[in-house]
Amino acid sequence: MQNIRAIAIGGFDGMHQGHQRLFSELGEQGCIVVIETGYANLTPAKEREHFTKYPIMYIELDSIRHLDGAGFVAYLHEQFTSLEKIVVGYDFHFGKDRKYSHEDLKTLFQGEVVVVDEVSHNGDSIHSHKIRTKLTIGDIKGANSFLGHNYTIRGKHIQGQGIGKKELVATINITTSGFLVPKEGVYATLTRIDNEEHYHPSVSFVGHRISTDGSFAIETHILDGEVKCKESAAISFVEFIRKNEKFETLQELKKAIQADIAKASRELKFLQL
Repeated sequence: MQNIRAIAIGGFDGMHQGHQRLFSELGEQGCIVVIETGYANLTPAKEREHFTKYPIMYIELDSIRHLDGAGFVAYLHEQFTSLEKIVVGYDFHFGKDRKYSHEDLKTLFQGEVVVVDEVSHNGDSIHSHKIRTKLTIGDIKGANSFLGHNYTIRGKHIQGQGIGKKELVATINITTSGFLVPKEGVYATLTRIDNEEHYHPSVSFVGHRISTDGSFAIETHILDGEVKCKESAAISFVEFIRKNEKFETLQELKKAIQADIAKASRELKFLQL
């Protein structure tokens, strides 16, 4: 990449506020270098591209883990022939056995090295592992505050069990892989259908259908009218409404769903969609 003068290096799973702080140092001719470790599940694969204006280069860790410090810097120069600046986080390590730190980078790289300090929100340091923990306990608002955007999963449209539209409410069902799925339960969400530019207010269920067939499902009910889904949907989580519960009858389940719809509608009412 001949025109790139600045790069930010890291794993960048989540593209959270700490990561965005690094990107703010890139300037006009910047690029994000993602080191793929195989553990990304907040923004797996190319999902990161939804949360930045900068181009992204993906490098598999296994292809560079054997390099020493000088070899790593030489590799970067091969990829970016006009490189003048490298931006990293305070805890950045590189090279074989993660032996080298940002201090070594300043010695090895004959250009500017910007080291970004730890970024915090309300006194709590922002890290991807903390976001994962928040999602697994249903703390969606906490996770979103660290991310700086609503946590979003994307998946392919599939046929549901057929009960919803007939007996309960119509839903769009998806299957997804690679994403960390939040705690089982019901959420106020925003759902984007296929290639639409806008998100629909929605209420979504994630978990096992313990009141019906017991199968795992990710399904979303659109609040502003039924929408046909052809290929895919993206669900952005806004607020946890309730945990997954077992209901003895479909009538009890339907009553709970209506209450969920009312709660989600109140939560989403003042959001700009």
